[in-house]
Amino acid sequence: MSLAIRKATEADTEALFRICILTSDAGKSGLALHDFSELPGLTFAVPYLTRKATWAYVLEEENTKEVVGYVVGSHDTQAYEEDVINNWFPIHAIRYRYESPLNNPDIKPSDKSYLERYRNPKAYRSFDANVAFSPAHLHINILDEYQGRGWGRRMIGKAVEHLKEMGLDGLWVGIDPRNNAARKFYEKVGFEEIRGAPDANQLGLKFVDFK
Repeated sequence: MSLAIRKATEADTEALFRICILTSDAGKSGLALHDFSELPGLTFAVPYLTRKATWAYVLEEENTKEVVGYVVGSHDTQAYEEDVINNWFPIHAIRYRYESPLNNPDIKPSDKSYLERYRNPKAYRSFDANVAFSPAHLHINILDEYQGRGWGRRMIGKAVEHLKEMGLDGLWVGIDPRNNAARKFYEKVGFEEIRGAPDANQLGLKFVDFK
């Protein structure tokens, strides 16, 4: 098995949808939690392929060309958020509006929480402490069977390399408090809790501390 990291393109859209749902429940599959399995990807992965101030890389199996992981993010979180608040989430809020056939009284709680986010995206802006730490943030997911081989660190390294070229010196990530494995991974490569953040799930990395 030979893996490689490459720059993502819009052709990777379906792969990002698939990986995101298969890792959306604290690193495990969230398929059972959703009737609309595309919602996690629409929120945390796919917009980074096309929206303002974004970058994206994928981890690909070289022989089969299967995409098995991704790292995506923004080098200017505030610019990115303004873009998706005005030009991304409203479109999907209409698509999934409550009175449409895509909604019903028995909607699953996980689907409903995403749709509430689409209806009121300004309530989900990044914390001031995070943006003060660095304008850059990321999301990273790798399918379970490809974890534990050092590729997570290499993908973080690719993000660091990219952001250094843009003149930045750090980045941050928000983690699911249930995902202890993710916290251990981030701490191992040099992330620490962001001082002044509202909770312990906001982790920042200064590139001088990358391990």
